[in-house]
Order: sequence, then structure tokens, then C-alpha cells
Amino acid sequence: MAKKTSGRGMSPAARKAMRAKRRRRKIILVIIELLILGGALAWIWTNAKMDKINTDKNFKAKDVENEELSEETKDVLSKYTTIALFGLDNRENNSYNSGNSDVIMLARIDDKTKEVRLVSVYRDTFLKMADLDNPEAYSKANAAYAVGGPEQAVRMLNTNLDLDIVEYVSFDFNAVAEAVDILGGVEIEITEEECVHLNNYCIETSKVTGKSYDQLPGAGTYNLNGVQAVSYGRIRYTAGDDFKRTERQRLVVNKMVEKALKSDVGTINDLIDAVFPQIKTSLGKMELIDMALDAFHYKLGESRGFPFDLRNEVVSISYQKSNADCVVPKDLASNVKQLHDFLYGSTSYTVTDSVQGISDEIIYRTGVAADSGE
Repeated sequence: MAKKTSGRGMSPAARKAMRAKRRRRKIILVIIELLILGGALAWIWTNAKMDKINTDKNFKAKDVENEELSEETKDVLSKYTTIALFGLDNRENNSYNSGNSDVIMLARIDDKTKEVRLVSVYRDTFLKMADLDNPEAYSKANAAYAVGGPEQAVRMLNTNLDLDIVEYVSFDFNAVAEAVDILGGVEIEITEEECVHLNNYCIETSKVTGKSYDQLPGAGTYNLNGVQAVSYGRIRYTAGDDFKRTERQRLVVNKMVEKALKSDVGTINDLIDAVFPQIKTSLGKMELIDMALDAFHYKLGESRGFPFDLRNEVVSISYQKSNADCVVPKDLASNVKQLHDFLYGSTSYTVTDSVQGISDEIIYRTGVAADSGE
């Protein structure tokens, strides 16, 4: 059995060396204890912050899962995290169960590289509604949320795009405006045409959010506050219509992420306290904590709009039982192939029989095929 060394009989130099070794050992132990304590405090802090999230406990993955996908496709998708983002134009703060989802985005995170890609699904895209009570319903994409809430909206995306999304995040004007203000604004270049519409939209956005703003004098690069940034993302009456609008929305998101990644702990704390209670999500606390821990490793990649190939067409839509201007994919199947290539690197993706059937039905109802003219 080893005996503890007392130091008696040792030379002064040896005793000095032994004392130095013991001090180093104590310092190391203190550092380890501090790290453990720091980790525990960080866990407690993160855990408490995640409690502020409005978690949708009624949302069930089994209600939106896509059973049409092959095992090969599921294996590819499993290497990524894809979340549906819905921005609601319901004019009621903190109401997330209904309303047209005027912002529909797919946020794809590469689990290995942490690259994030965004795809905006144009809100007027003519798609199958995945309505369990009305299986033959086809309408604008944003109607799915209004009719069946987040479950139907996610199911609509999975059904039409050959995806297997089981998580979503919903937010409204106020959440975005609050976040932009806390981050200190976002710098964006504004054209003269955009300036006119931005100032007009600010009137209503200010009423909805209860926040103030200044009118912009004309074209230029500005640090937009919350009301202005939200209004900028709502502009659709310029060249490019809704396609340009979704591009603006993605630009605002990118600018917000860039600012957040450079922010100090105090700003992030304020952001969480103010914004978390104003969003609704299916993500659980542990999933949110895992994502929070990876947040500063995320890298923003390319972003696109869907459909890639399209045509505007007046189409008969369900629910309203009337004709309306819609964005029609040319055709859905070929666009879904491009989507899987862009998001998941599946260069030779073959759509499911289900998506091919929906694609054929859209051609039948609209007369718009892949080889249709502009």
C-alpha cells in the first residue's frame, strides 16, 4: 500500500518542488470545480429560458409524417434538420392557431456542417391542401394554415414536396419587430419604389405592433427598425410581385441572424426574454437546448424561392370556390426534383408516385405543364 509522502528527510529543493506540485493540483481541482459549476449554471439558465417558449403540446409528428417516402429518401433527409417557418398575418398578437401564413419558409440545417439554407414557398402557390376532411382540395399554399392550423400546413408541405418535416415555428409581425429592435436594427438598401410602399405599410404595422417608426425620405441604405423591417418584408406591389417580396423576407432573416451571431450575451438574453413568449413551436425543450448550443456554429448558405419554374395563372381554388391568381409550378414534379437537389444534394431524385399524381392533377386543373410558355 502506498504511503503519503510527508516531506521529512527531503532536501529543501525537493520539498519546494513537492509543495509546488500540490498547489498545481489544487488549482486544477478548483478549475474543474468552476467548470462544472459554470456548466451547471449555464444549464439552469438555458433551461429557464426555454420555459419561455410557447410549446405546442397538441402537435403530433404522427399527424404529419409522410408515409410515401422511400427508405433511401428517409436516410438522406435524416442527415439534415428541416423546420417549417410560418409568419402569420392574423392582425392578432400571440394568436398562432389560425390565420393565413403569408411567410412560408423551409429552414434546412446540415447536421454535420451546420450550414443553413432557406427556401421560401410562395404563398400563392397552387398546391394540394392535404386536408383530411376535404382530400380533393387544391388552393393557395397559405390557405392550409388558415383552414387546419400548423398540422395541415406542415402536412401540406410534406405531401406536395416529398418532405418529412415534423417540426415548425410560427411567429407574427410583433415577434419580428421586437427582435429587430433588440438587435439594433438591420441595414438594408431601399429603392425609391420600395420606400413609397414601405412608408405606407408602416402605418398599419405600427398599429398592429404598437411600435413607432420614422418615415424614410427616399432611396438609400438605412438601418431599419422593427416596424420598418417588417413593412419592408411585406412589400409586394413592385416589380417581381410576391417573388421579390419573399426575397426581401429572406434578406431580413439573414440580416437578423448575422446580427444575432455577433451580439453579446446581454443582447441575446434580452432577445430570448422578449421574443420567445411570442412564438409557437412544436420543438421540445431538449431539442431547443441542443439547437441553442449549436447556434454560433451555424453558417448561412444560399436561399431560393419555390417553385423555381412557374407561371402566374387564374385558377379555380377550393374553400373560396372561386377563381384567383395563383403561382402554378411548371410542373410540380420537376420543381420538387430541383428542391431536393438544392436542399439535400439529391441530384438524381425521383419523386414519389404521390407527388407525381399531384403534379398531373395540377396540370389537368390549370393547363400549365413543364413545357408551357411564360
